[in-house]
Amino acid sequence: MSLGCFEWLNFLIFFLFFFIFAINPCVSVDQIDEFSIIAFDLDSFHGDYTPPSPPPPSLPPLPPSLSCEEDLNGIGSLDTVCEINSSLDFHGDVYIAGNGSFHVLPNVVLSCPIRGCSITINVSRGEFILGQNSGMFAGTVFVSASNASFLKSSVVNVSGLAGQPPAQTSGTPSGIQGAGGGHGGRGASCVSDNTKLPDDVWGGDAYSWSSLDKPWSYGSQGGTTSKEEDYGGGGGGRIKFEVEKTVEVGGNLLANGGDGGVKGGGGSGGSIFIKAHRMTGSGRISASGGDGFAGGGGGRISIDVFSRHDDTEFFIHGGKSFGCPDNSGAAGTYYDAVPRSLIVSNHNMSTSTDTLLMEFPKQSLWTNVYIRDHAKASVPLLWSRVQVRGQIHLSCAAVLSFGLAHYGSSEFELMAEELLMSDSVVKIFGALRMSVKMHLMWNSKMLIDCGADAIAATSLLEASNLVVLRESSMIQSNANLGVNGQGFLNLSGPGDMIEAQRLILSLFFSINVGPGSVLRGPLENASNNDMVPRLYCELQDCPMELVHPPEDCNVNSSLSFTLQICRVEDIIIEGLVTGSVVHFHWVRTVIVYSSGAITTSALGCTGGVGRGKVLNNGLAGGGGHGGKGGEGYYDGSFIEGGVSYGDADLPCELGSGSGNDSLAGATAGGGIIVMGSLEHSLSSLSVYGSLRADGESFEEAMRKHDHRTVSNIGPGGGSGGTILLFVHTIMLGDSSVISTAGGHGSPSGGGGGGGGRVHVHWSDIPTGDEYLPIASVKGSINTRGGFGRGQGHNGENGTITGKACPKGLYGIFCEECPIGTFKNVSGSNRVLCYNCPSDELPSRAIYVNVRGGVTESPCPYMCISERYHLPHCYTAFEELVYTFGGPWLFGLILLGLLVLLALVLSVARMKYVGGDELPALMPACRGSRIDHSFPFLESLNEVLETNRTEESQSHVHRMYFMGPNSFTEPWHLPHSPPEQVIEIVYEDAFNRFVDEINGLAAYLWWEGSIYSILSILAYPLAWSWLQQRRKKKLQQLREFVRSEYDHSCLRSCRSRALYEGLKVAATPDTMLAYVDFFLGGDEKRGDLPPRLHQRFPMSLVFGGDGSYMAPFSLQSDNILTSLMSQAYFLPLSVLQSVPPTICQHRLVIISLDLWYVLPAMKVFCTGLKVKIDT
Repeated sequence: MSLGCFEWLNFLIFFLFFFIFAINPCVSVDQIDEFSIIAFDLDSFHGDYTPPSPPPPSLPPLPPSLSCEEDLNGIGSLDTVCEINSSLDFHGDVYIAGNGSFHVLPNVVLSCPIRGCSITINVSRGEFILGQNSGMFAGTVFVSASNASFLKSSVVNVSGLAGQPPAQTSGTPSGIQGAGGGHGGRGASCVSDNTKLPDDVWGGDAYSWSSLDKPWSYGSQGGTTSKEEDYGGGGGGRIKFEVEKTVEVGGNLLANGGDGGVKGGGGSGGSIFIKAHRMTGSGRISASGGDGFAGGGGGRISIDVFSRHDDTEFFIHGGKSFGCPDNSGAAGTYYDAVPRSLIVSNHNMSTSTDTLLMEFPKQSLWTNVYIRDHAKASVPLLWSRVQVRGQIHLSCAAVLSFGLAHYGSSEFELMAEELLMSDSVVKIFGALRMSVKMHLMWNSKMLIDCGADAIAATSLLEASNLVVLRESSMIQSNANLGVNGQGFLNLSGPGDMIEAQRLILSLFFSINVGPGSVLRGPLENASNNDMVPRLYCELQDCPMELVHPPEDCNVNSSLSFTLQICRVEDIIIEGLVTGSVVHFHWVRTVIVYSSGAITTSALGCTGGVGRGKVLNNGLAGGGGHGGKGGEGYYDGSFIEGGVSYGDADLPCELGSGSGNDSLAGATAGGGIIVMGSLEHSLSSLSVYGSLRADGESFEEAMRKHDHRTVSNIGPGGGSGGTILLFVHTIMLGDSSVISTAGGHGSPSGGGGGGGGRVHVHWSDIPTGDEYLPIASVKGSINTRGGFGRGQGHNGENGTITGKACPKGLYGIFCEECPIGTFKNVSGSNRVLCYNCPSDELPSRAIYVNVRGGVTESPCPYMCISERYHLPHCYTAFEELVYTFGGPWLFGLILLGLLVLLALVLSVARMKYVGGDELPALMPACRGSRIDHSFPFLESLNEVLETNRTEESQSHVHRMYFMGPNSFTEPWHLPHSPPEQVIEIVYEDAFNRFVDEINGLAAYLWWEGSIYSILSILAYPLAWSWLQQRRKKKLQQLREFVRSEYDHSCLRSCRSRALYEGLKVAATPDTMLAYVDFFLGGDEKRGDLPPRLHQRFPMSLVFGGDGSYMAPFSLQSDNILTSLMSQAYFLPLSVLQSVPPTICQHRLVIISLDLWYVLPAMKVFCTGLKVKIDT
């Protein structure tokens, strides 16, 4: 190519750049101002000043493009297709540009092995292909194409060929320690300095954080161990692909740091940036640090691809350190631009060197941050914020730290959707304000160290949905810690722990402390610094916040609580909850299972109001609280124990100790457990495990002080603390324990500690019919004093109290007063349940239980049997007797009633009304106006008279039953038919009919037996029984003759067919019965039925037996009336008078009509029947 062509090309490039800048001046401004302090975001200055990353070196003017055939020995043209079929070595920067495609055929290498040498290929309208087993080696490789393919086994390698890193960076370590170079992560340093922490020692520093999404910086060279010769490995170069459509990565893209061997530090990794629409392949992309005496830090990789279909491996780990194998170089960064995710991975190479995470973007937030595989990331800026849209995920021994280890006076904010930790650690040097939706920890730790700065003494962790700790995970703060959320907090199992000097858990729906898990505040064996909560040991007054706590549940270091759980619905404890002052506020239910415990034992005061007196040699009496401390003994004299103090009805005091904080083995009293408050009580407390606030024993104190013993020291035991329960209901299981026992004294004569106090303050005690048991107690409540050792005395027992119970209830748990007692005053003492007055209890009654207890006298009772009736437990008869004044007066009244009843019955005789026959009606007189020849009815009397006439015309004979229808003499008929019916019946069939009738009329034996018994016991009942059986028997006879009997005894075929001709009837008193015989109408005999005068003499039989209850009576029915209507009227003179004896006794009453009946009639009064004869 001629010189004129080069001049023309230079002029064209200059004009092109000038045209671009003239049209879009922001291009030049952005390049200049990208790292300008003036244009730097002021929000990044949250604390100390951190200088911005230096700008990348300005690109030199592009040289003219090489030609395909002449300069590259290829085939074709760059404007069509240029194929390179032979390897080329370059000695300077190479620029290849054209409108066609550029193909590097298999087994071809393009190499420029000079640090900082660049190979630039610009075929933006064509295709770039790097064939199999082909390679490109240079300090910088830049490819711009429409499509690009890096086929299998191909390689683009810029490892160790970096040019100069950006100015104003410290990526290359100074000195001769052989430290690693830094870039994406710090280089390692193997210098051993006992005055510094491992985190304070590193090699080359990290840089180019602000451009990690489009990295374009060289890696830094590693340090050396010799002044004479530089053994450090070179930094990694730069690779950049800008592909319009698809890029295929099937080979290797390497921008690793160079190795430094055992005498030099490894170089840091370089930069790799790929921008395309689509990416495929399964190659390997690496920007790792180089190995050396100290490993180099990893580089930076960024992929900006919209559609990824690749299975590419990425490596950004630090290099190995031969001088300190456990401290490799820090990991670099891998940024996926489309999902906006940052990955920091050290490929499971252990390190104590940090990858710095500087300012996070605030406008276009990153989505996810992944720190994994032994990577150690650090946010060193003070008062900084880490905020992402998605999750921050730490895994596989990853470490994320905030702040500086020696400067814990800053606050840090962490905001994300999820914080996921697996086998990892988060360290905060200062205070943390965390806000996430889910915080999940698996075998991980979150350690908050605020130093001694009170400004940063409070950390707040908010997880709105879920906090789960599993597999020995821990959240620890050496100051104040608040953990709140709206969902669940779950410490799953052994080793899971949340602890702080002052711990507040609030606003969760449910908290679960699993078996072996721990909630603790303050820390165990905490150092005595400003962060340890100060206990109110010398105050006798109860702090207001214990019974009237604030409503906001905020972390407040001025309050006396060391562990508070506030505004939580349900708390399930299967592990350990421990602290000096433990408070459950605005909690609905608490369940402590058998493996669970809430304890403040030995976490109270070492001194205190009730401390025991101490001699100069260290011997002491026991501490006092609910009971006095036991006296110690030494050399024949006793050492006074501590006094009792506090209010048994509302205790809220810490237990006291053996008296001297400075003595080794000094014992402490028990702490305080408060459940609920006066305004907000627990709905229910269920304890199957233990609630303890015991005083400390001498042996426990010695173990706590690492078994340091002094021969002349023998303090007494600490006193028990306080357990104050504001609850609605409580349930203590079989093996449950509530204890505020005193501690035991030393074997050399120390006195036992006094027992503490337990108080149950019921919020709402139901009474009366609404009463339900508010406590179920099967476990034990222990407030005993501690044992004195040697000749020391035991401490006194503490107190167990409850809120004053309303009327009817007594005791600590407000139970119903025992049966037979009542309580009409307020209080809890058993003696307030007074015995019920014995004179108010009937002899046949017992006292009964009443819901809510008996509040007044007389006490309720019930009769011993249902046969007795309240209120005097009398039988019904006794109640009647005593209603009328007692047995004597009742007897007189009853006698008078019987006499009166007898008089009434003598007057009011039994009256019977006719049976089923119609009343007798007299025939019309001869002078009647009724004309029988008229074809229409004038009245119903004509029908009745006609029926009576027809019935009387067919009537043949009436046959009376013998016997009065009693159980001893029932009705019966004679077997011989009367002569009046011999002509109309068959005698044999008649006899069979009589047998059936007599059998049916007879009574069973038991009916008569019942009558006999009732006649003895209650004759009116016997009379009623007889009348009922008589009516039943009459009904059976009627039904038999009417429906069942076939009338076979009658000669008339018509009567047998129609079941007519026989009829059974009786008088109303059911003592006299008879059978009427009628013609069937087919006999064809003129002499039947007989006329009235042919029937004479005719007998009229009287009913009754002549007794007072059944006097004689004459029955008049339709048949007799119809027969009499056939007679002629006669004067009275034709009738003879009735025998005077019967008439005078008025045993028979004859109607006056009989005196007008028949001519030449004679009336005979025989006493039982009237015989009428002509």
